[in-house]
Amino acid sequence: MKRARCGIEATIHQAVTVTGLRRARYRGIKKVHPEHIISAIAINLIRLNSWWGGHPLERKRTSHLARLEPALTA
Repeated sequence: MKRARCGIEATIHQAVTVTGLRRARYRGIKKVHPEHIISAIAINLIRLNSWWGGHPLERKRTSHLARLEPALTA
């Protein structure tokens, strides 16, 4: 159950960051629904492109401290 939730949360995060899904461009369910459909298509195309290209999407989040560590040791 936890793995499924992590996958769902990652998909929502990707939708928000890539397509700006947090704020709708239009008002009303008849106008917002096509926007959500187009956003889902865009996310699927991004994922297909990375899969076909052999470059998997980055799945792990690194903290700010972990990103600074190589810079401090160099």
